[in-house]
Amino acid sequence: MSEQDLVVDARGTKCPVPVIEVARASRDLPPGSVLVLLADDVAARSDVPAWARMRGHAVAVGDADADGVTTYRVVLGAGQADRST
Repeated sequence: MSEQDLVVDARGTKCPVPVIEVARASRDLPPGSVLVLLADDVAARSDVPAWARMRGHAVAVGDADADGVTTYRVVLGAGQADRST
């Protein structure tokens, strides 16, 4: 993570909240912006990459830490023009 990355903390929430939170945070950001999502919901491991693909964003999924928290690094791309969730 860099200082410029926007961190979205969705720990303790369940599907579909992590995707809703990262989608909401991405709404007003320009392409190329980086969002870092922290989530401990196992469904987010498939939901977040699927949402990113549908929106034209790139996502890197990290390994879960000892507390079960996974870090998702989302780089907003061309699909940013479509701002629906």
